[in-house]
Amino acid sequence: MCGFGGGGSSSSQKRLMYNDDEDESPTMEMVELGAGRTRNVLILMSDTGGGHRASAEAIRDAFKIEFGDRYRIFIKDVWKEYTGWPLNDMENQYKFMVKHVQLWNVAFHGTSPRWIHNVYLAAFAAFYAKEVEAGLMEYKPDIIISVHPLMQHIPLWVLKWQGLDKKVIFVTVITDLNTCHRTWFHPGVDRCYCPSKEVAKRALLDGLEESQLRVFGLPIRPTFTRAVLNKDELRVELELDPKLPAVLLMGGGEGMGPVKKTAMALGESLFDKETGKPFGQMVIICGRNKALASSLESLEWKIPVKVRGFEKEMQKWMGACDCIITKAGPGTIAEALIKGLPLILNDYIPGQEKGNVPYVVNNGAGVFTRSSKETARIVAGWFSTNADEHKRMAENALKLAQPEAVFDIVRDIHELACQRGPRNFPYVLTSSFSSLI
Repeated sequence: MCGFGGGGSSSSQKRLMYNDDEDESPTMEMVELGAGRTRNVLILMSDTGGGHRASAEAIRDAFKIEFGDRYRIFIKDVWKEYTGWPLNDMENQYKFMVKHVQLWNVAFHGTSPRWIHNVYLAAFAAFYAKEVEAGLMEYKPDIIISVHPLMQHIPLWVLKWQGLDKKVIFVTVITDLNTCHRTWFHPGVDRCYCPSKEVAKRALLDGLEESQLRVFGLPIRPTFTRAVLNKDELRVELELDPKLPAVLLMGGGEGMGPVKKTAMALGESLFDKETGKPFGQMVIICGRNKALASSLESLEWKIPVKVRGFEKEMQKWMGACDCIITKAGPGTIAEALIKGLPLILNDYIPGQEKGNVPYVVNNGAGVFTRSSKETARIVAGWFSTNADEHKRMAENALKLAQPEAVFDIVRDIHELACQRGPRNFPYVLTSSFSSLI
């Protein structure tokens, strides 16, 4: 592991710092910039779906674990904070379109051709160039990490306009497992981190070089990958029945999809009418959907049921359960694989999530069905007569998992920083962006 001194030198290097305070005359002073200077890392994301922020936070946490205070991490939605409509309202627009999936399907595929998205992104760049420049440079980034498909083109254009494209390290971390929008791929990046070989193939077809690509997996929070959690102890902690197998039913952060219908079907299928006893239990994560949680809590159940709202410690609930039912969100899939949970995928967002279904099914880690009755039948089989299939899928899930992905990503970024060396980083002068080197 290298330091920041460049060439292995431990001696500090003197640099000139320029003071261009509006109220004072410009002055020059000598300062020490040695191997230990903290590097600024700016992670660009947008809350269009929970996966982008989760990936950004996973990268931040991994940097902290691996390198301590050698990197200062900022997670920012530059569009929301520094631009105007429509960029500053992408979160609400996305939520509206995914509720009307055909509208989203048209938008996803309609903007995929390069000539189309290059035109509208260039228009946005021209209109909001100064605002984006101010947003980026407020944090004086030595490294910029994009975890969103619309965070490549405009920031890279801004860097190029200012002559910093060869000085600021720019990498993309793709957060879609298979089918992903073409705006993810930009030939100007130093690295493009792909979560799967399928995505890497798409990147090559879109003009990136093999030397730019790394296939490490999806960045998942270190709490999932590093914490050693015992299933029996977790069930005691979470007040679950320690003897009954458990199914985890999720509807995403907003509690969307056929959660209630599926829960009711499971409540019947996991109850043995002959013995009058349950042979399984259920945990339902309703996210921010308080109406759903209230409705489920008001029902009478024949089996043990735990209804929860929005959870920040999903690693514990996944660790306590034996299988999971969810839509085909990439983050949830990657987390479930790490925990060795067979998946029943019951829905997907057209476009970026569609390819996640064959990714899971073809690798033998789960099944896909939109039928609540079929879902309940499969789980009942896994918990009784079809236990061998459950075991096989659990083993396949673990084989498909990539728990070290986020650490592989930050280590590779660190190596890029080492190769670049302190002489090549941009922030030697403490001046405005427009007068940087």
